[in-house]
Amino acid sequence: MAVSVAAAAGRLRRAIRRTPQWRGPSRRALSSEAPPTQAAAVRDAFLSFFRDRHGHRLVPSASVRPRGDPSLLFVNAGMNQFKPIFLGTVDPRSEMAGFRRVANSQKCVRAGGRHSDLEDVGRDLSHHTFFEMLGNWAFRGVYFKEEACSMAWELLTQVYGIPEDRLWVSYFGGDPKAGLGPDLESRDIWLKLGVPASRMLSFGPQENFWEMGDTGPCGPCTEIHYDLAGGVGAPQLVELWNLVFMQHNSPPGPSPIPLCHLSVCLIPVILWGASPCIPFLAREKDGSLQPLPQRHVDTGMGLERLLAVLQGRRSTYDTDLFSPLLNAIHQGCGAPPYSGRVGAADEGHTDTAYRVVADHIRTLSICIADGVSPGMSGAPGCWGLIWALNPSRLVLRRLLRRAVRFSTELLRAPPGFLGSLVPVVVETLGGAYPELQRNSAQIASLVSEDEAAFLASLQQGRRIIERTVRRLGPSDVFPAEVAWSLSLSGNLGLPLDLVKLMLEEKGVQLDSAGLERLAQEEAQHRAQQAEPVQEQGLRLDVHALGALQRQGVPPTDDSPKYNYSLRPSGGYEFGTCEAQVLQLYTEDGTAVASVGEGQRCGLLLDKTNFYAEQGGQASDRGYLVRVGLQDVLFPVARAQVCGGFILHEVAAPECLKVGDQVQLHVDEAWRLSCMEKHTAVHLLNWALRQALGPGTEQRGSHLNPEWLRFDVATQAPLTPEQLRAVEGTVQKAVGQDEAVYMEEVALARTAHVPGLRSLDEVYPDPVRVVSVGVPVAQALNPASQAALQTSVELCCGTHLLRTGAIGDLVIIGERQLAKGTTRLLAITGEQAQQAREVGQSLAQEVEAAAARLSQGSRDVVEAQRLSKEMGRLIDAVDTAVMPQWQRRELQATLKALRRRANTAVRKLEMGQVLVKVVRQLCKQAPSTSVLLLSPQPLGQVLCACQVAQSATPAFTAEAWALAVCSHMGGKAWGSRVVAQGTGSTADLDAALSTARAYALNKL
Repeated sequence: MAVSVAAAAGRLRRAIRRTPQWRGPSRRALSSEAPPTQAAAVRDAFLSFFRDRHGHRLVPSASVRPRGDPSLLFVNAGMNQFKPIFLGTVDPRSEMAGFRRVANSQKCVRAGGRHSDLEDVGRDLSHHTFFEMLGNWAFRGVYFKEEACSMAWELLTQVYGIPEDRLWVSYFGGDPKAGLGPDLESRDIWLKLGVPASRMLSFGPQENFWEMGDTGPCGPCTEIHYDLAGGVGAPQLVELWNLVFMQHNSPPGPSPIPLCHLSVCLIPVILWGASPCIPFLAREKDGSLQPLPQRHVDTGMGLERLLAVLQGRRSTYDTDLFSPLLNAIHQGCGAPPYSGRVGAADEGHTDTAYRVVADHIRTLSICIADGVSPGMSGAPGCWGLIWALNPSRLVLRRLLRRAVRFSTELLRAPPGFLGSLVPVVVETLGGAYPELQRNSAQIASLVSEDEAAFLASLQQGRRIIERTVRRLGPSDVFPAEVAWSLSLSGNLGLPLDLVKLMLEEKGVQLDSAGLERLAQEEAQHRAQQAEPVQEQGLRLDVHALGALQRQGVPPTDDSPKYNYSLRPSGGYEFGTCEAQVLQLYTEDGTAVASVGEGQRCGLLLDKTNFYAEQGGQASDRGYLVRVGLQDVLFPVARAQVCGGFILHEVAAPECLKVGDQVQLHVDEAWRLSCMEKHTAVHLLNWALRQALGPGTEQRGSHLNPEWLRFDVATQAPLTPEQLRAVEGTVQKAVGQDEAVYMEEVALARTAHVPGLRSLDEVYPDPVRVVSVGVPVAQALNPASQAALQTSVELCCGTHLLRTGAIGDLVIIGERQLAKGTTRLLAITGEQAQQAREVGQSLAQEVEAAAARLSQGSRDVVEAQRLSKEMGRLIDAVDTAVMPQWQRRELQATLKALRRRANTAVRKLEMGQVLVKVVRQLCKQAPSTSVLLLSPQPLGQVLCACQVAQSATPAFTAEAWALAVCSHMGGKAWGSRVVAQGTGSTADLDAALSTARAYALNKL
């Protein structure tokens, strides 16, 4: 919680007074213990300044997991969570719609995709994959350039006490190609604030023009820089603050989201980026810039780099955010102390390793606390189309493996070392981000487990590399196939950059062309196997939404989607909905008054009974008709939410005009199946909490009429017993046919209800509450504790009115997406019952096969046939749609049975060989009787014998083999002349003595 400005500023000044002044480019030795409050004081001073002096609302940092933004691997800037506001698509009923002045400290990760600093981490003194972005925002023109610049200047000079003569500013100098003039307004504001023209710089679009993406909001920015040289010689500038003024929409093409790095005889270190708003512009697909309807201010400042300036440090790694980690690394490893060297001066890359490990463990801890765990390796298997791995998890896996390699091979860290650093991260960051404290044990456990698993792979990979290198000729390159098999895309999970680094250290070049070819083949394979990506379809852009708002068009009334009831027969009745066409859009988003035959269009109505895709539930489909013309159906493929409006995708068989009255019909079977799955999701969530504990958290879900998918945070994979118990809990609720209560209530009423389930989402106010078996009013009464006894969730989806219609639920798939996250796949109704029947049938087949195996076989062909039957059953169980708990049990049973079957085949085959040898010996000496014993693994012994024809009937092979095998606790079979058997003994001499004595006695 931010403290008052006065208290925070006082704390900050005391902390800064304890920090030695920067004394030049050489690095000062770290003190044994950095002052613990410095970083916290700087962070608190920022938040308190904007809250107390300038009336900003403090909002918590968003999770580093992007919510509903497939363009991002991770949240990488403070503005990410506010993109709906910038784009004009925010739901007017949401809490965010009321944001005007906002400030926070945002957790940011730049470790993959467009904005990745991963390759630079460790090589210099400033790059990080995780950093904290201090930012303030003004939405919808509540304040603009002058206020934003004044606030920034006040904070830096009065609160942080940075001398004004150490500060420079830059502003947008214009872009003639885009028809944009210089931002003279910002220049004049800085002059008015006292910045001399000699410390002002003008730059073009690459440095001082900010763009959200290829298209969308963009605008000029102004930056504040700090001069490390202090007026001695040429300025050495680091960016402190970047202020962006969005007022355009941007074009297609590679345009990252820069923080406008400045390079003027400077060290490229971003400390603060603030973005005061000019009239917002939007870059269109054709490259043109159009003014946005509203202006916003978006600012951002990197805490780590600001802290380096305030503490007089050239390197961010020398601040108190990192010094505890660096000290802990030194204490836990056999490496010399960290000394801040880079490049050629860093012999053995020791200091590079320090920086990599310190950076990566911070990133791993933050991401795992937010529910993003290192991705697991392995082929998708039979659920390949469903178990699509999140790329962010793969990035984290790469980070962890890099950290393991640098710590073990360069710092000589002992096993389990990385996990021991987690408490240090929690101590330095947990006060600002309490999720670290709540999840510290899980974070350490996941890191340690993955570290232990990867150490074995790393050692094996090193051996493979060394063996392969030894076989190479002087001019040979390292084979691409071997490198690929070692990589994250192959078997061992070594990041390719580590493979390349290990080869470079040996002076060996990798076959890059071959590697590229393999990568292309892998990409083609993934494209064929991956889950089909749903098309984005028609959407309303910021201009369309702005036009609707200017016209005073209210958000679509979609309350009719809840207008359905139970018939006395138990079936559901879905009402139709009559609505008026308010607007039509062509496929390119152009608003039109009418559409003609064969056109695909977007349809906006004043109200609808279609459920638009959101909250993990698939969109409704169906059709509409024009009132009075019931025999012409306009198919509705789907509906989606666009800034509070519901846009229907329609194929028009005839003309449709604005103003037409239409009647909407949902696909009832489709809707009912979705309702079954959604209510089942709630029951599954409740059942998992019952089986795994009340702290069990949902990580996500998705459902359509065919199946439901549920991601749950778990400490370990679910056991078959737990899976079965979860199904049992759901079945009980289904069997009781409990009522499902739904009611809209004020969001504030749900804030402190024990047991109430909600997700990391923005809910409208009022919010819909879904309660199973207990009326909503009773469930929301904290004194009743009802939400601890049944399923109660915040949810805007459509649900059954009674649980009995679910029929049944079967979990048919389970996959560990990452350590700590398990994905379950389930089906309901008749499909579930069929799955149980399939499982029971397979269980009976396995039981019968086990019985046949237990009977034993004396015929090799029959034994081989039984072994093949085990293989067939394994394939059937692996691929069948059946209860997952039963699959796991049968897989374990079949694994043991196949092992027994294969052993039996090998014994019979060896027995045949033994009999063949005995016959050959007897053939050479026809009057001789021969018995051979062959020791096998685990003390087992094979026996084969043949008796001379002249010795029978007093002496038979069958009796001879039986006497010997019985002595070994086994059995025998055969004829009077030839026999064989098995037994177990560690004393072959005793067995041979028994054979000799029996033969002499009979002869």
